[in-house]
Amino acid sequence: MAILKYIIRSIVFLLLTILTQIGGVVYLLSLLTHRLTDKQTTKTWQKHLYRTASFVALYNIATFLLVPLLARPFGRVPLPLTQKDHLRPLTLLTCLLNRHYVVPAMKKVAIETAREMNQRYPGTETNYLDANFPFLKGFPLIPHLSHNDGKKLDLAFYYLEAATDRVTNEAPSPIGYGVCEEPLPDEVCTYCACSSKGNWQYSFLTHIIPQGKKDKLLFDASRTKTLAELFAQREEVEKIFIEPHLKTRLHLQSGKIRFHGCQAVRHDDHLHIQLK
Repeated sequence: MAILKYIIRSIVFLLLTILTQIGGVVYLLSLLTHRLTDKQTTKTWQKHLYRTASFVALYNIATFLLVPLLARPFGRVPLPLTQKDHLRPLTLLTCLLNRHYVVPAMKKVAIETAREMNQRYPGTETNYLDANFPFLKGFPLIPHLSHNDGKKLDLAFYYLEAATDRVTNEAPSPIGYGVCEEPLPDEVCTYCACSSKGNWQYSFLTHIIPQGKKDKLLFDASRTKTLAELFAQREEVEKIFIEPHLKTRLHLQSGKIRFHGCQAVRHDDHLHIQLK
């Protein structure tokens, strides 16, 4: 029984570490509170409830109060939790999982670009997606291949309401990924080519992310093109990844804007920004 408990705790530790980077450590610390919380009741279900509450409380304290301070010596700073300077997370889950950390230069570029977008298109809010974890260069941000040094940031595309053609700051996917702007009949189908080569992961998210809002929102080519060009004009930016058919459709000319390769996933649902 003791061995089974050790195995379960090890699995929980690994999963929380993979998902949030700090969750495994917080989980181990929360185990120290069990003796105290177990004294509060004799009922098994209440003991588990108190243990869970202890972990949740410690995790939130660490995530929102301690980690932003501890990350600074590692050269990472958090992106805003709510709308600030017209930059915001598409979902707070990104921040809850500690996936919103970048180097200061990336934060500066992102905020300044979001401000510029709002000046050109009043009312526009730029939604960021995954960035990086707060600590340790090289620590992987699953499932991304390169979000491990604070210099990468994904941004959602812009959309229009299909029914009214009005500008909206919503996105068709709840997490920003997996609802794609498909290639037109006369455009190159990169995901077709990648899938035919055996790269099963390339379109994987499109099969598990709900597609219910896809017909309600239209891809905003004008604003998305401007966003890509503004980042491409920044000296600090080294690369921008977008699906080839969208680079062609949007007439994006910068050499910084390129194909990411079949080993990654589709980029016709977001922009990937990478600093030098």
